[in-house]
Amino acid sequence: MNLQDYMRVIRKGWLFIVLFVLAGAGAGAAIAATATPQYRSTATMYVSVQASESPTAGELTSGNTYAQAKVKSYLDILTSASVLDKVIKNLNLTSTSKQLGSQLSATSPVGTVIIQLDATDSDPQMAANLANATANAFSSVVVQQLEKPTGGGNSLVRVQVIDPALPAAAPFSPQLSLNIALGAIVGLIFGMGAAFLRSALDTRVHGVHDVENVTDAPLLGGISFDPESAKHPLIVHSDPRNPRAEAFRSLRTNLRFVNAGSSNHCFVITSSIGAEGKSTTSANLALALAETGARTVLIDGDLRKPRLAEYMAIEGAVGLTDVLIGTVPLADVLQRWGTGELYVLPAGRIPPNPSELLGSQAMQDLITALNDQVDYVIIDAPPLLPVTDAAIISSMTAGAIVIAGSGKVKRTELARALNSLTGIKSNVVGVVLTMLPSKGPDAYNAERYGYYGAGPETEVSPSDAPIRKRRGRK
Repeated sequence: MNLQDYMRVIRKGWLFIVLFVLAGAGAGAAIAATATPQYRSTATMYVSVQASESPTAGELTSGNTYAQAKVKSYLDILTSASVLDKVIKNLNLTSTSKQLGSQLSATSPVGTVIIQLDATDSDPQMAANLANATANAFSSVVVQQLEKPTGGGNSLVRVQVIDPALPAAAPFSPQLSLNIALGAIVGLIFGMGAAFLRSALDTRVHGVHDVENVTDAPLLGGISFDPESAKHPLIVHSDPRNPRAEAFRSLRTNLRFVNAGSSNHCFVITSSIGAEGKSTTSANLALALAETGARTVLIDGDLRKPRLAEYMAIEGAVGLTDVLIGTVPLADVLQRWGTGELYVLPAGRIPPNPSELLGSQAMQDLITALNDQVDYVIIDAPPLLPVTDAAIISSMTAGAIVIAGSGKVKRTELARALNSLTGIKSNVVGVVLTMLPSKGPDAYNAERYGYYGAGPETEVSPSDAPIRKRRGRK
């Protein structure tokens, strides 16, 4: 993964991250609110070594060096049982020396003979009493026991409390702002982890990046998701200024580029699985092609679950099936749609053998004849994975346009569908992403541009007029 991949995961999982950060901050605030306040008091001691009442400069220097060396050991002595047992006795405490030691800590600045003793307790006065009592007990143990000359006399080491501990005015713990910050950081870590785990476990196609990881086939376009598309599937006709309508026109333009110079202008539109928007894409692409004046034939090649007759609001009882079995001439069932050069061939009756019928010589002859007479032939075919119909038809055409529904199809399913085409040497013209979100990291960039101009809308007026031959063609 590169930096862009990480940023994409973060953008897609921002809700997880925000929720975890808020939860962590809330947990930190709750801990701070319920925790027992702790107070800290500090007693400062000075350690010195003096060989005589009137020491020379050399004796002072050597004594100071000796004291610095001793201070390192004294830090451990401060929390030893020999010192703390005296504190427990003096303050009439019920705790053990080990328990009391957890409330004390001692430090010494480097290169000094100063010892700072910190004592903590839930009672500020008790914290101060602990620090002072421990300092006094420590001084007694060092001077009168540990550093007392074996031959008698006074100890050369002196420990003096130069700054006794005082009760703290405010607790040092818990710190609300610090707890909230730490909780938010922990929440951020867990939120990022959840976002990346979700991304790793989600194998569905969501955007351009996922398609590029599956195939090298060109991405012909992206169509945003519209929850109301079932009510107005022909968006190019019903709302030509809609950004989705412009997306279909962009698909039309891209299709022209990828097939430039070819005499075959017949395309199969299919998908990996059902409900990815292939029929809607087929109808709107045909409308967009016809807008330019190109003679376009739209064929419902889905002889299992035909939808185009319903979408185009035409009679679909007789159609492709009847033409292929030779009971009805093509001219009698090809219906002119609108006032442009769009002709629709519905599926007709559902046969018991769709694959055999679509792979017949009659289908090959039909495609050849139409491709010779019109500018574009668009065939809406069934999904690739459940049945082989689309793969069979694609071998007779210029290639297949594969629809990939964002959040609908898995990457493995898309890969299998594309492999089913390349495995029989069919041409994959490109992939079209549908059901894309209008915002966010998976939004298709082309959808962000509005439609700057639209011609007058045409009325739906299906006609049974036979198709005319393309000018210049025999």
